[in-house]
Formats: sequence, C-alpha cells, structure tokens
Amino acid sequence: MAAGGIELTLRTSQTFPHDLPDASWRRRFRRRVRGWYAEHARDLPWRRTRDPYPIWVSEIMLQQTQVATVEAYFERFLQAFPTIESLARAEEPAVLRLWEGLGYYRRARQLHRAAKIVVAGHGGRFPDDLDAARKLPGIGRYTAGAVLSIAFDRRVPILEANTTRLFSRLLAYGGQPSSAEGQRLLWAMAEAVLPRREAGRFNQALMELGGMVCGSGAPRCDACPVAPLCRARLQGRQTQIPPPKAKRALEAIHEAAVLIRRRGRVLLVQCPENGRWAGLWDLPRFAVEAEGPAALRRELIEGVRELTGITVEPGRHVKTIKHGVTRFRITLDCYEARYISDSRTAADSPVMKWLRPAELAEYPLSTTGRQLSRLAT
Repeated sequence: MAAGGIELTLRTSQTFPHDLPDASWRRRFRRRVRGWYAEHARDLPWRRTRDPYPIWVSEIMLQQTQVATVEAYFERFLQAFPTIESLARAEEPAVLRLWEGLGYYRRARQLHRAAKIVVAGHGGRFPDDLDAARKLPGIGRYTAGAVLSIAFDRRVPILEANTTRLFSRLLAYGGQPSSAEGQRLLWAMAEAVLPRREAGRFNQALMELGGMVCGSGAPRCDACPVAPLCRARLQGRQTQIPPPKAKRALEAIHEAAVLIRRRGRVLLVQCPENGRWAGLWDLPRFAVEAEGPAALRRELIEGVRELTGITVEPGRHVKTIKHGVTRFRITLDCYEARYISDSRTAADSPVMKWLRPAELAEYPLSTTGRQLSRLAT
C-alpha cells in the first residue's frame, strides 16, 4: 500500500518501456487534481476567457517565460491588439515594441505572421482543427493542444516543462524527458490521464500543479494532492527526477556598440533576418578583438564602416554591460563616435535611420539596446 492508504496500481504497456497507470489510478488522480485546482487555481487574465485568441497569445508568451513576467505584457499586448484582425493589420515594429524585454523575439514575429494567415485563410478565427493549428508559424504540438483544449474543450493532451516534470515523477521515469523514449512515454501519459470532459481545465490544472507544487529542485510533496500516487516519492527519488540536463559551456565574447552622433541625431540599424534579434533595431554592434587603444580605434572605424558604410571618428568609452544570450557570455562596451562621411549606399539604406533621441522610444530594441539608447539623451 502507498502512503495515505492508496495503492499505486499500474498496467504494463507493450508499446512503452515503462508503466502507464491503470483506470483505477487515473480516476483517483483526476479526482485529486480537480479538487486541488478548484481551491488553488490562480486568477490569471487568460483564464477568464474561452476566446482562443488571448489564450493563444498567453501560450506564446509563456514559452520559456515565468507567469509573473507575462501578466503585464499580456495585458498591454491585448490592449493594443484586442483581436486577431488588429494584430494582423499591425506593423511589425509595433508588435516587437510591445514585446520588448520579454525576449525570444522570434515568438512575436511568428505570432504576427500566424495572425495574418488566420485572417486570410481562416476567417479571423483560430482553427479548431489540430492539424490546421499546427501548420501556423510558431505553433507546435504543445501550443496547439493547449489552445484547442482550453478554448474548444478538445480532448487533446499537452506536454510542457511543468507537466513533463510532474509526469516524470509520477511514473518515476529516470531517463531524460527530452529523449525519444521519454517523449513517447510522457505524451502517452498526458493522453491517458485526460478526462472526457473539461479537458482544457484539467490541462490547466496539471500545469498549475507542476508549476506551483511539483517544482524543479525540491518539490513540495507535503502540499501535493497526488503525492500518495507518485512512484518517485514512494521510491524517495523525487528530487532526482527528472535528471538535470548537461550544462552547455558558455562562450565568452567581446562586442562593441557605437553611439554615432550627427547633427543632434543618432544612428540605428535594423538587425538582419539571420542574426540575433532579427527585426529589432540597435546601435551598430559587432565583435571586437583588439588590444590597446590604437588597435581598438582602428577596429571601431573598420567595424562601423563594414556594417554601415559610414566613416566615424571614435570617441570616449561610455558604458560596459555584461549579459548572456543563449550560449554566449557577452561583454559589451559602448563608445561614442562622431560622423565623418558615408557612402551613397549608406545614405539610401532602408535598414538605417538617423533619429532624434526622443524618437528612439518608438523603435523596438533589445534590452541592452534600450539601455544604450538612454545614453543618447
């Protein structure tokens, strides 16, 4: 018998290299999860609607971002773009400006493109068909399942970070959840536990339980409604499952950003499609390797000329920012520079703009770009 007097019974599946719960276990599990969620569910703005559009926006924002961070962004975004049609009509810079600081800007650009497709091909209504939803930019298996189950009550499973951790512990699956074996097992578990009705509410309850109670590191087993059903807890392995991912070594790089002044204006360049922060604007920025003032001066002149076609006279160092982006640990030094001349190509470039300091607020910048833009005032 398990702790609390509830027996953990499982059936063996020939399809998966691990056990899946039997019908009796699933009934007890659903009852406990529903009861807990009815008492502990957070009042989040995207849970106050069944409209697929705000649910979709929230799910995109919540990818790799904490709920506390997303709430304010979600409210502002929906105030600016209250419908799919309004988002589809928007200019990309306006979308990115509202996303600024949330990171992973590719999400915003894909959401914007998908809104255009929904308006053009689906009458402005998020498709309630799983295959059609998954064809939209930025919509994977999880996001499609979340929107369809929550908005349309489709019985569609979901698997994200919180439910992955929860299911791994319930099954005492000690392998890497991201492996092919782990994905097959955990998606099967996600489907097996779903009730026939109110699947969306149940999916939200699972995510809430995984996020609020069955957290990474030390899970709060004393507060968990399904602790007696958890195989990892019975084995005393709840803090070991899932195993930690191997940490990627960070690569240190040194970059320079150049604040170029010309007649009361400063230069912004648009980040290229294949580069970091695609679609955003930034000060001219590039990697530097020089040691010593003379070598650094030459590298700043050459770097700006190669990137923009503009010749500058470098000035003083004004700020250093240290930050991380994916696998890079970046030291960013910002220098002032005075405009000398430019080529005809540079003068006509649509991806470069000379702006008054007050105009910089209208353009979407990265977090570090926004910090550096304040130096222009």
